Formats: sequence, structure tokens, C-alpha cells
Amino acid sequence: MQITFVSNYINHHQIPISNELYKLAKGNYTFIQTEPMEEERVKMGWDVGAKDLPYVKLYYEEKEACDKLILESDCVIFGGTEKEEIILPRLLKNRFTIRYSERLYKSGRWKFISPRGLIKKYKDHVRFNKNDVYLLCSGAYVKGDFNLIHAYPNKMLKYGYFPEFIEYSDLHELRKDEKTLEILWASRFIDWKHPEVPVRLAQMIKESGLNAHITMIGNGEYFKSTKESAAGLENIIEFVGAKTPTEVREYMRKADFFILTSDHKEGWGAVINEAMNSGCVTIASKETGAAPYLIKSGVNGYMVKACHTEEIFKIVSKLADDKERRQEIGNNAYNTIQNLWSPKVAAKRLYEFFLDKDINRYSEGPLSRA
Repeated sequence: MQITFVSNYINHHQIPISNELYKLAKGNYTFIQTEPMEEERVKMGWDVGAKDLPYVKLYYEEKEACDKLILESDCVIFGGTEKEEIILPRLLKNRFTIRYSERLYKSGRWKFISPRGLIKKYKDHVRFNKNDVYLLCSGAYVKGDFNLIHAYPNKMLKYGYFPEFIEYSDLHELRKDEKTLEILWASRFIDWKHPEVPVRLAQMIKESGLNAHITMIGNGEYFKSTKESAAGLENIIEFVGAKTPTEVREYMRKADFFILTSDHKEGWGAVINEAMNSGCVTIASKETGAAPYLIKSGVNGYMVKACHTEEIFKIVSKLADDKERRQEIGNNAYNTIQNLWSPKVAAKRLYEFFLDKDINRYSEGPLSRA
């Protein structure tokens, strides 16, 4: 069985599951990269050297061979790219296809009433409802968006992004002797990531006298203004700039809490996977795509309303002197990723679905009904 995965570019969020599928398919797996990675992502350390991976083909260098693979493969997974013309011949021939998507209306569902948008959604999705095509929902709000346009009825499954799972023998080793609570934020400094929230949190920490420290990782257009707004809070909040994905993981290993403050424009939020894998008490905006799939609030992390700094502060304060509870939540988070949302589990479930298309096999986690 030949499996082909088509997306904009390979990165550290997709390599782990690609490696697993490559093994399961005994080498009959290809990842087709449709475009070069943006310079911003390269600077963030996302460039993984696509040409060095045995299963990667570059569409813009091998168009004819890639078109043939996309048309003739036993199964094609397609998403993360707007180059619909690439998948259209296969859809028209009604060949088994799995699409994956983040939410359609990140800026608001009111946009679905656009006539031009509805026409495009019909051409790309709705007209193939009766074909052998399914949808992987990369986020908890994807199904609702596609329901609005009446696409993929009874053919939507939970999915996401699956960064490398790192196994730790002692999950809390690096943070067990620290008296100061370490809180981590790692993202781009842009409006909908809300970097102002950790600064407000730092102010609350200062006023309360709580022994806590915040590290902010990342760069972006709001970096300078955010740092300037933290004047007087230098003993509580630290700006360390951009770090590679590997370096971010090391910061997570040393953090007690990880906070994701993005709003509904965050389609998934793979740092949630990574922070939970690291045993952090993860506090994430419930509007982000990953949070409702991965987090059971109060069990393996917490969900809060986006930008609700007071909620975050209450959780941190409540757990400040309860190391045992923090570790319990961190352990539960780690187990959730290991046993349910790891690349290995997701790849195995995908491969099973390729074979029998059973949409009722799982009751939770990847490839369960959305």
C-alpha cells in the first residue's frame, strides 16, 4: 500500500508521525512538500533539511513524479496547503482521500455567509461529500465550521499535530529542588498570541508577593512593546528571545507551569502537546484548537478563557504550595500524550483507518469521531 501525505512543508510537528508511517508502510510512504518554508519559520529553527529525509519529495522540483503519486497512491492525506489544483484530479476520480484541516473561520463564523467563500467551499469540499473522502479535524472547532457548510457529514475524525514524544525516566527531575515557581510562555509576539497576558500576570505576582518567575520565549512585532510594558518587573519576568524547538523543550523541562494565551485564531497550538509531554501544569485558552482535545481541566491541565489573566493567577496561586498536586497533574498530562496523543499512537490509528475505514473504532483521541 502506497501512502502519500501532501502539505506545505515538512517540519518538526510532522516528522515524528511521518517516521512512524514510513515504518508501518515498510517504506511505501511519501511526504510531498508543496512549497519552500517561509524565512520566518527558518529563523525559528523549523528547517529540518527536507531533502535529507528518505520519504520527502519536493513538488516544485519533481512536479510530474509528484502528480503521478498523488493520483495513483492507495491513500492520500492532503492539507495545510491551498494548492487545491494538486488534489483535484484525484478527487474527480473518486479515489480514497483523507483531508485534514484546521478551522475554516478563525476570524469568526459570521464569515461563512460570504457568497464567494461558499462557492469556493462547495468546489473544494461539499461537492465531494458522497465520494470516498474523509476529514481529519485538527482542532476542536473544525467540525463546527465544516458543519456550517454541510461538508463531510458523518465522516469527520479527531486529529491534530504530533510533535516528538520524549520519554523521561524522572519527569520532575530538573524542577524538584526549586523554591521559585517557574512559569513559561513560548510563542510569537503577535496580537492574537496575546503576549500582554504574561506581563499582567507578572504584575499580579509582584503585588501578591508570590515567589514566581516568568520566562517568555519568542520574537515578533510586539516583542519590543511587550518588553517595554514590563518595566519595573525585571525580577519577575524575563525575555529570552527566539529559541530552537529543542531549546524550548529544555525550558519546558524546567518549568512548573506552561501558559498558552492565544485566542480563537490558534488553530491547534502544538506547544500544548510539548508542555504536557514535559510534565508541566499546562494552562491554555479554551479557544485554541488543541486544548479541548488534550486537556481535561483539573485533571491533566487547565482551560481558561482567552486573556483571562485572573483565572491563570488563581490556578497558579492555588497550586503554589502544593507540589504533590502539581506533580500529579504533570504526570497525568505526560500520560495523556504518551498513551493517547503521541505520534506512534496517531500513526497506528491512521494506518488502521487506511485499511478498513472504520470510523467507530475509537471512542477518544486521534481518529475517534469528531
